[in-house]
Amino acid sequence: MNTIRKATAIILLLCLILAGCESREGGEETSIHISIPEESYALDPSAPLIGESSVTEEESSQSEESGEESSESEGSEDSAPAMSVDFGAFAQLDATKKGWGWGGAGRDEFNRPVSPLVHQEKLGKYDAYFILPDSDKIYLTFDEGYEYGFTPMILDTLKEKGVSAVFFVTGHFVQTQPDLVRRMIDEGHVLGNHSNKHPNYADLPLAEAAKDLMTLHDTVKEQFGYEMKLFRFPEGCYSEQLLAMVQSLGYKSVFWSFAHNDWDVNNQPITIEAQEKIVENAHPGAIYLLHAVSRTNAEVLGDAIDIIRAKGYEFGKWDF
Repeated sequence: MNTIRKATAIILLLCLILAGCESREGGEETSIHISIPEESYALDPSAPLIGESSVTEEESSQSEESGEESSESEGSEDSAPAMSVDFGAFAQLDATKKGWGWGGAGRDEFNRPVSPLVHQEKLGKYDAYFILPDSDKIYLTFDEGYEYGFTPMILDTLKEKGVSAVFFVTGHFVQTQPDLVRRMIDEGHVLGNHSNKHPNYADLPLAEAAKDLMTLHDTVKEQFGYEMKLFRFPEGCYSEQLLAMVQSLGYKSVFWSFAHNDWDVNNQPITIEAQEKIVENAHPGAIYLLHAVSRTNAEVLGDAIDIIRAKGYEFGKWDF
């Protein structure tokens, strides 16, 4: 045992001498302090060798839970968008697929449809908006799945009338129409996330839906320096689980309290009938869903804004 201790001491002394030489050769003087408890003189097979990590499994686990990443993952260009979502936390929530459309459930004394009010009361806790019951303004939103030639005309009208809108864009629209996206931002409109590939989220696993949403989020942030906070479900299909997942990603889900059959470019509504429908359904806190591919919407928008204002309403910029 004494022989082992002497051999160990000699080895340590040589290490100190070599370390000191290397330090001086590097041009900097470094003080090295090594404290060796007496009981450690005996070689411990379980002790880490020089250069090995002495971090315990428990400490490593705590480091991972605190969000620390390895240098390998930081440099990966193919890594998925950063998400810290515990999908298991949503397991107790209702996963039933639901399609939004309030139908004919009646209206209150303010011409507000009852169904959006009921859903707002029930699901507003998930930062979901079906109507804005505490607002007296009307909010215009446009879905932009792809460009059909009418968005510039819509933007011209909004600029002329001094009205701000929310434009819910898809990945395809962002990639093919960057100039229009930039114009929306520059002219004070709000960009909303309408998904990257426009899948029906209710048919996807939660993790896959989250990845699609955040892919477009990161794309818009990188290309335009704009961070979106509003989300509209493709096809209006959702579940309670999905509402909670979207909320956990820092988003608010925006539905609508008015829409009409305007999305079929080959079967557009008659202009005068569409204008009357848009005007007659005005109500406090209204969220209008209009599709920018609609020739009819582009044609009637200016007159509809004027008539709705004449009825005593004003249009608000989304700041919720």
